[in-house]
Amino acid sequence: MTARIGVVTFPGTLDDRDTQRAVTLAGAEAVPLWHRDKDVKQVDAVVLPGGFSYGDYLRAGAISRFSPVMATVIEQAHAGMPVLGICNGFQVLCEAHLLPGAMLRNTGLHFVCRDQKLRVETSATAWTADYAAGEEISVPLKNIDGRYTADERTLDELEAEGRVVFRYLDVNPNGSLRDIAGISNAAGNVVGLMPHPEHAVEPLIGTGRTDGLAFFTSVIKKLVSA
Repeated sequence: MTARIGVVTFPGTLDDRDTQRAVTLAGAEAVPLWHRDKDVKQVDAVVLPGGFSYGDYLRAGAISRFSPVMATVIEQAHAGMPVLGICNGFQVLCEAHLLPGAMLRNTGLHFVCRDQKLRVETSATAWTADYAAGEEISVPLKNIDGRYTADERTLDELEAEGRVVFRYLDVNPNGSLRDIAGISNAAGNVVGLMPHPEHAVEPLIGTGRTDGLAFFTSVIKKLVSA
C-alpha cells in the first residue's frame, strides 16, 4: 500500500510544492488539493501548508477556514484522518476549531525567519511517532503571526493531556505562551505547528539537516499499519 497524502493549496499558499516534495521523499504519493473542491480524492491524510492564504486578511487563516475543502477536512479529521497544519495551516486549524487557541502578531511585531531549535514533547501523535519524546530538532521558522495564545484553562488542559507537541528551545521567537510551538487535538491525529518541517528534509536545503522528514515518515507508518 502506498499512502496518499493530500496537500491543500489556498490563494496565497507558498509552501505547497515544498510539502509535496517532502511527502514524496518520505515515500508517499503527494496529491494536490484545490481549496475550492470539497473532494479530497480519497487521500489518507491531509497537510495544510504554510503561506499567507488570502493575504492574511481579517486574521491569518480566517478566510481559508471557510473554503469548501475545509468542510471535508473537518469532517474527516473528526473521523480520525491525520491532518497536519504547518504555519498558516496551523492558523487555519485554530480558526476551524480543530485545535484550540489562536495566533497573534509576534511580540516584536516583526517577521521572523530563522533556524529554530525545538524539543519534541510527545511521540504519541500520528505525525511524531518517529521521534522520541525529549528529542531536540532544528527546522526553519518564518512567520509574523506566530504567537500562540489561549486562556489559562486551555493551556493547563493541553499540558495535562500531553497535547503540547513541540516547544521552542533557546529562544522564544514570537512570544508564544509557555514556549509552545505545536499542539495536537485530544485524539492525536490533528497536529499544528509554526515551524516548517518540509524545509528540513534534504541536506542541501533549509537547515542542512533532515530533522523534518520524520513528520512524514511517521504518518506513513501509521497509515500503512492501520
